[in-house]
Amino acid sequence: MPPRLLLTSGEPAGIGPDLCVLLACLSAPYSLTFLGDPNLLASRARLLGVRLELRVVAAGDAVPIQEAGVLHVLPTRQRTGTEPGRLDPANAAYVLETIAEGTRACLAGHYDALVTAPVQKSVINDAGIVFTGHTEFIAEITGGWPVMMLATQGLRVALATTHLPLSEVSRTITPERLTRVLRVLHSDLVDRFGIPSPRILVCGLNPHAGEGGHLGSEEITVIEPVLERLSREGMSLVGPLPADTLFLPRKLERADAVLAMYHDQGLPVLKYAGFGRAANITLGLPIIRTSVDHGTAIDLAGTGQIDSGSLDEAIRAATEMAEAGRRSRA
Repeated sequence: MPPRLLLTSGEPAGIGPDLCVLLACLSAPYSLTFLGDPNLLASRARLLGVRLELRVVAAGDAVPIQEAGVLHVLPTRQRTGTEPGRLDPANAAYVLETIAEGTRACLAGHYDALVTAPVQKSVINDAGIVFTGHTEFIAEITGGWPVMMLATQGLRVALATTHLPLSEVSRTITPERLTRVLRVLHSDLVDRFGIPSPRILVCGLNPHAGEGGHLGSEEITVIEPVLERLSREGMSLVGPLPADTLFLPRKLERADAVLAMYHDQGLPVLKYAGFGRAANITLGLPIIRTSVDHGTAIDLAGTGQIDSGSLDEAIRAATEMAEAGRRSRA
């Protein structure tokens, strides 16, 4: 049976609906269901000059492999109409409803993976709803402990901390947190990616990985003890390594993933290597969830001038993870 993917349409005023329309134009070897307002998707298709057959389905309905020109949609209705490029807080609840419904449908086993188009955090908060992001919202529903990882061809970078001011990073990297992040990363590389014994390169926090304590002590007091303890348990961990030389090709060629200590330590390298061709993958959840590496691109909505490369990569990652998960359970 082909992987069953569920794709949320994201912020209605952004390029999420455009991406759905583009995907529905193509055939593919997986089952693809779109989650959003059928009227929104039909309207965006007309604006883009694309002829599609919309078929409304219920959660869990058998959907065949993707046929070019057919869009199977699991309906969730907007609160108000949408004009491409114009954000409206009145649709914030609709956006969150699509994420929640998609998450619950995957938890129920109706779909093998959830792929999310980008949302606009600011307009959700403008509606008076506290929202820090897809990842945290989904984790609240699933009960998971999320770890953020971005992946592009030949490189996976996970983060020990995510969206924090630099002033808070050091005190956030505790032995307990680092241990948990590494356990999640190792476990999902085995179970979700089918890598029997993943080799993980771990960045130091400070320049030159602390230079033996002369440029910071976190490597000595926190990172090294955690790596030594987990290595004795059988994990293949290398580090702490200076981040400025860790990303050299000769060091990465035998690595299955890199763990960076903070957002801008690892992601600039990955995005330089593959921006627009990278997937945002949430590890540590009871469901598979992938997303794009970019935002809502409000200014491009409805123009037809978009690139689906990152969404293609998110779908490829979700498909491979679903297939690897099936093999591990067989």
